[in-house]
Parts: sequence; structure tokens; C-alpha cells
Amino acid sequence: MESVDLARFKGKKNVVLYFYPKAGTPGCTLQAIEFSDLEPRFAAHDCVILAVSCDDCLTHAEFRDENGLAITLLSDEEGQVCRAYGVMRDPESGNGRGRIQRSTFIIDKAGRVRHALYGVNPKGHAAEVLALVEKLNDENR
Repeated sequence: MESVDLARFKGKKNVVLYFYPKAGTPGCTLQAIEFSDLEPRFAAHDCVILAVSCDDCLTHAEFRDENGLAITLLSDEEGQVCRAYGVMRDPESGNGRGRIQRSTFIIDKAGRVRHALYGVNPKGHAAEVLALVEKLNDENR
């Protein structure tokens, strides 16, 4: 229930910023659980995981609690962040916001987007992203 500004991580943390369509759906649940299970390994590489959808904060809280999630879930109810990252699809569909394309951005400590992955498959994606974060850390040593 608080605002998150990526600038607070600049110079301190790498960030995995991933966008998912809807809390509670099978693919989104699988993806969130896999990221949560690997969260300690991401943390060991000075990396935080932020997951964004257009669901409201209460829906996120239920999703987190039902699945024991350890990652931060962010609400973008108006879709502003989703549009800024170019992950909103079909804006005329139903709710006027559109549909989020499952996407992940890896942002380094300097605030640069190092990887942009669109249309990802939720199964095994967290492990793929962890490998990219590990490689990023190796490059910066």
C-alpha cells in the first residue's frame, strides 16, 4: 500500500521488473511462485523483484497471502507504468486499459535496462532471469 519509485534502488540494487496479466490465473501464479522461491538467490546478487499488474492492492494482498509470495507486487490500476514500458496490448478490449503482455525487464544498479523480454513463458522464466542477473553481476566485477 505504498508507492515505489525505481530511483530508490539506483546505485544500490539491480531490479527485475516483471509485468503479468492477472493475479490468480495459473500462469501468473506459477510465475510468481517461481520468482518467490528464487528470491533469496536474487537477493544474493543485490537484486529485488517487483511484479506489476493492473490488479488493485487488495487483490495483490490476497494473491500474496494465498500463495506465500515473497516478492513485491505493485498495482498499476490505470495502466500508466504498463504503457510506459510498452507492455499494454489491445487497449480497446473490455476494461479500456487493455491486456498486459507478460514481460520482464532487468535493470542494473545504474538504472539502465539491460534486458527486455516480451511474451515470456511463465514456466521456468524465473530461473532464466536469475541466470541473466548472475551474468550481469559477473560482468560488473
